[in-house]
Amino acid sequence: MKVCVVGSGGREHALAHVLARTAEVIVTPGNPGIPFSTNQPVKEIEADLFVIGPEQPLVEGLADELRKQGKLVFGPNADGAKIEGSKSWMKEILVESGVPTARHGVFTEKEAAFDFLQNLSDLYVIKTDGLAAGKGVLVTSDLVEARQAVSEYLSGKAFGTAGKRIVIEEGLTGPEISLLAVCDGQTAVPLAPAQDFKRLKDQDEGPNTGGMGAYSPVPFVEENLVERIMDIAVMPTLETLKRKGIDYRGVLYCGLMITPDGPKVLEYNARFGDPETQVVLPRLETDLVELLLGAASGSLNSNPIFSNEAAVAVVCASESYPENSRTGDFIDGLSQVQEMKGIDIFFSGVRKTNNGFATDGGRVLTITGMGPTLEKARDLTYEAVSQISWPGMQKREDIASNFDLYKDE
Repeated sequence: MKVCVVGSGGREHALAHVLARTAEVIVTPGNPGIPFSTNQPVKEIEADLFVIGPEQPLVEGLADELRKQGKLVFGPNADGAKIEGSKSWMKEILVESGVPTARHGVFTEKEAAFDFLQNLSDLYVIKTDGLAAGKGVLVTSDLVEARQAVSEYLSGKAFGTAGKRIVIEEGLTGPEISLLAVCDGQTAVPLAPAQDFKRLKDQDEGPNTGGMGAYSPVPFVEENLVERIMDIAVMPTLETLKRKGIDYRGVLYCGLMITPDGPKVLEYNARFGDPETQVVLPRLETDLVELLLGAASGSLNSNPIFSNEAAVAVVCASESYPENSRTGDFIDGLSQVQEMKGIDIFFSGVRKTNNGFATDGGRVLTITGMGPTLEKARDLTYEAVSQISWPGMQKREDIASNFDLYKDE
């Protein structure tokens, strides 16, 4: 069995790492830190299964093109990927499906958006309608800041055309979780929940990023909560997509907030999350190849089984991320960390040099540690992170640091 993973980040490295347990793997375009990488164009590769990692090629229709060539693909066609490509359309799907979500409005004109903001209180959420690499979301309690963001988004100053249509939501309160569901067009099965950390700095301060860390399992998420989310969110959404003639085969990433009124969907993504993938898939005991093959062929018939071990991931980012990405700094300490038991390094923004690896992007690498408890996994991960350095390296120190999480372990 040969599997081709499309993409070049830490998510794709983690996918390849777990798929390689039972299959021959190739990653395109990959990066110098992923051992299965090739520069061969995806449309020229022969493989038994294609797994598309990032959202951009999905939204642009890569899955459609590969399927037209007779390839077996895990990843939705462009019509299904619109659930991530357009947040306003995603909100329409949520409403049509009866899925609990925040009160919201969609705007292209500044004054109408300002009027809507005036009717909200305490917490304002402004999102680009289009793709913005996970950075096009502002959550603020400052009305002046919210109005400024609306002006910058709609003018195109902040995110170009992606922000010229925006979604404004009321702010919700409660812990967030990510639940990834594997779909075959007819049904879906959940993967283990994770919690990720989107803000750049400790205590959820600083700008939004693509993700600075994650952990799994999530102690406060019990099995009946996962079943409830599948019943009230994932399955109704899949049914709505089917009614619209959309054969959704891939991951439906459900980002939720567990509010005092119950779980509410914040967003859907059309692909594996990053860095959630780096903590969810290493815990998977089920054959990932078999699972994704079943979904891609429309014959999903296995329920994923996960290890009792915990995983904690910390993202190491370059100086100035997320606004800019300083590159070319030598990464020190990799060889020591690669020898540590229970640690995986998933590379994203790196380049190869004569002496090893240097930074070549915003989020440079993710270090994932596995252990019998979250506390032990966290300690191991941060021990490994402490060995890694380059000028200006950024990381959070508080991933999975709420020790109340560990009281039942």
